Amino acid sequence: MFRFLTAGESHGKGLVTIVEGVPAGLALDENYIARDLARRQAGYGRGARMKIEKDRAEILSGVRHGLTMGSPIALLIRNRDWENWKQIMSITPAEQDVEPVTRLRPGHADLAGAMKYNLNDIRPILERASARETASRVAVGAVARRLLAEFAIEIHSHTLCIGGKWAAEAEKVNWARVEKSPVRCADSTAEKAMLSAIDKAKQAGDSLGGVFEVVASGVPIGLGSHVHWDRRLDGSIAQALMSIPAVKGVEVGAGFAVADLPGSQVHDIIKFGAKQGWRHVTNRAGGIEGGMTNGESIVIRCAVKPIPTMSNALPSVDLRTGRVTKAHIERSDVCIVPAAGVIGEAMLAIVLADALLGKFGGDHIAETLRNYRSYQDTVGLKKHNE
Repeated sequence: MFRFLTAGESHGKGLVTIVEGVPAGLALDENYIARDLARRQAGYGRGARMKIEKDRAEILSGVRHGLTMGSPIALLIRNRDWENWKQIMSITPAEQDVEPVTRLRPGHADLAGAMKYNLNDIRPILERASARETASRVAVGAVARRLLAEFAIEIHSHTLCIGGKWAAEAEKVNWARVEKSPVRCADSTAEKAMLSAIDKAKQAGDSLGGVFEVVASGVPIGLGSHVHWDRRLDGSIAQALMSIPAVKGVEVGAGFAVADLPGSQVHDIIKFGAKQGWRHVTNRAGGIEGGMTNGESIVIRCAVKPIPTMSNALPSVDLRTGRVTKAHIERSDVCIVPAAGVIGEAMLAIVLADALLGKFGGDHIAETLRNYRSYQDTVGLKKHNE
């Protein structure tokens, strides 16, 4: 129901995105999308590229007079850095010889991509495998977020760990504090430790990874399904988040911690209230049971590996000669965990938008909302004769 395609290279003219499945009548403008794009570019530890780009998605189609039309939405994010790469990334045959990139970078797609596509230059691989592509995803995620807002669904993220420096556990996250933090962390003490760790890694020519958490609140019961493997919502969410470059692990709710606990300390006790409806005493399931949302907030944690490109390059091998050399150095970040959280929000929003439209349908947002409200009226205490 809600799907998208992206095209573009890191240093090409720009990034192009087609978004399909958005109902007609949804208010949407470029400024709304720009907010999330700016959040993706922020964060302590980002590289020089973020000083060049000022991402903004231009809406080329699918919106008229501030409202979606039900037709595909086309978005364009121009790369300002293209001016410095016109020769290297020329669409037409280059007028001058362009030096190939052959020094493979451990941890990147270079080797596998070069073998798969029979290339003797890794430039085509590193350009598309670059995390620059995630700017398109964040733009799409903003469109999805705008849709979810009509149903009072909110999505936030925060940094839990950078370089082994963990934030203290908290029952309630201060999201305003998170957005003001240079590492998007609600714990001010942990924030200082994270900043120091990033500074030390930068001085050493190294990089740092960490863990971020994404939370979606206001999600209704019943999105997703138990009937087939590919309709289970937790599976779809895990796949979407694992597709983010550098994410190497995803856990839902208590995640791997449940492996060490007895069932009595894992499963969430159900309760019902006339005003609150169906609720749970705890939320170790992370808002999903049997592949379906259970009415609690969806809670996802992702492990992010350190960026493979480092100024203190790792030893490697030359693609053409097989000789030992230093890995190629491409301009990059020291730590991308804060930005990865924003990308995680986008991917979760995209999956939830698709699940919501799959459940409630509608070619116009008014129809979707009508179907949603009708369903909500039926989600209550079930009697035996119903």
